[in-house]
Amino acid sequence: MKIDDQPIPELPTRVMTGTPVSPGVALGIAYVHETGGLSVIEYCVPENRVAAEVARFRAAAKLVSDELRQISEEVKQRPDQAAEEISYILDAHAHMLRRSRLTRGVEAQITEKQINAEAAVKRQIDELVAAFAAMDDVYLAARADDVRDLGQRLVRRLGHEVANTFADLPRQTIILADELTPADTAQMDPQRVAGFATELGGVASHTAIMARSLGIPAVVGVAGLTKALSPGCTVIVDGSHGRVILNPTPEQMAEYRKGRAAALRRTRALNRLRSLPAITRDGREMTLMANIERPEETNAAVLAGAEGIGLFRSEFLYMNRDDIPGADEQFETLRAVIQRMDGYPVTFRTLDVGGDKLSRVFDLGIGPNPAMGLRAVRLSLARPELLRAQFAAAIRAAYTGPVRVLLPMIGSVRELRECRAHYDAVYQELRGQGVETPEMPPPLGVMIEVPGAALTADALARECDFLSIGTNDLTQYTLAIDRSDEQVASLYDGMHPAVLRLIHFTAEAGRRANVPVSVCGEVAGDPRFTGLLVGMGITELSMAPGSLPLVKDHIRHMRAEAADELALSVLRHADVIDIRRLVDTFNEVYA
Repeated sequence: MKIDDQPIPELPTRVMTGTPVSPGVALGIAYVHETGGLSVIEYCVPENRVAAEVARFRAAAKLVSDELRQISEEVKQRPDQAAEEISYILDAHAHMLRRSRLTRGVEAQITEKQINAEAAVKRQIDELVAAFAAMDDVYLAARADDVRDLGQRLVRRLGHEVANTFADLPRQTIILADELTPADTAQMDPQRVAGFATELGGVASHTAIMARSLGIPAVVGVAGLTKALSPGCTVIVDGSHGRVILNPTPEQMAEYRKGRAAALRRTRALNRLRSLPAITRDGREMTLMANIERPEETNAAVLAGAEGIGLFRSEFLYMNRDDIPGADEQFETLRAVIQRMDGYPVTFRTLDVGGDKLSRVFDLGIGPNPAMGLRAVRLSLARPELLRAQFAAAIRAAYTGPVRVLLPMIGSVRELRECRAHYDAVYQELRGQGVETPEMPPPLGVMIEVPGAALTADALARECDFLSIGTNDLTQYTLAIDRSDEQVASLYDGMHPAVLRLIHFTAEAGRRANVPVSVCGEVAGDPRFTGLLVGMGITELSMAPGSLPLVKDHIRHMRAEAADELALSVLRHADVIDIRRLVDTFNEVYA
């Protein structure tokens, strides 16, 4: 067996599985990246040396911050579109080292417990990682990786070690490691690094985001990966299906080369759709938008051809800090996204936290059932200063470009009216202060993600400017299933007739009130549901940028009249198996 005419020794073949985080197939030679855990020796520091120990930590933090900024500046010189996105992430990491909860916590550990800086870093990192990992939110829980990365860098700098880079790797290298940090990934040259796989990590980690931006196939969560390796072995990384093959057979090599060629052809074909409209064969137009977690993901939305941001989550603004971001900070963040979207609308969702999510920031207790407790708009109305600051930021930002404001987890018309009262009051206050604002307040919309909101969607539609269906929570609350609980996760099904009827009821309510209705949950980006949603009368779909070309391709192949007939047939059935059969038959015809 050979790869690029180099002889490959015959070794046992092993197929391992993990989580696919960046699509594509990579073939190459393994390079094992040693990272090591955050292991330190703890010792007491005499009282008269505490100030010097704090100063030693601050010096190390400055060096790490300078190191990250240097990498960020080097990344910005790249000609590819991923440069800006990656540099934003690195800049955010550097910002975490400037008087954040992390640095203040380390200094407090040194001062109060009189321990060395390395041990203080480890204690603080362990505390923060545990807090993030416990959150009932995939994206926020993945921020534990960012904190862990900074901890490792700080410990290395305190020990006067400098991180290794990948500058001298040969072409067609596959990097295998227990974990990779965002800064590690930022230094990968796609011309040299064909792909990577790690034992740790998740789909929402910044390392995964960077891999997708760079177009490097990647798989994470491959248990026992580094222990199974032989130095210099041949590796296939299948980032689309989550497989890593060590020492593949000639037949496997041929199969994956063929699959990679087909995938490249498919990607080129989908990329050509970027500037084309999402319109069915019989002329019905759909608006396809993107969901983003952070500003740096805006570029991916633009490159995918998104006609706006259908969901911009604001939770990241409250992460890794003890203070609450003010209206000015949120305004600047939102304005930057608006400017990059160049005239397309940006939908800014107000804070969706509470219960066990970021409760430390707000000093809240955790109730017996956090998912149904003081969270989202309930928290905002209980703490109106939070809501008014976000409203002020959005209204000011709307002067620079089109903005929509979205309220999460609305359960009643009363809650909507309370929010509207604050909204109108903030608008009038800004106008009275001479602040630049649009002539009219930006559209105010409601997320339909609890059954109570869906069943009163007709009343809500009469008092808001648009509706957005969050199918993830709507499915969870309708079926009383915790989708993160592996014991019942198999019962979580977006094609359950109860969920579909609530979506249809909401779409009909929006049609009668003449307000747009979008879907921004996972089903929006799943091509299996596209025909069904079109047939139900949904006019907007908002999804992860990577899903947009596939959904657009599906729309352009289907007939809207056939989608209408599909929806009517599906809504007459009460069995999920029958519904799936109808949907699959439709997709076979129009795929």
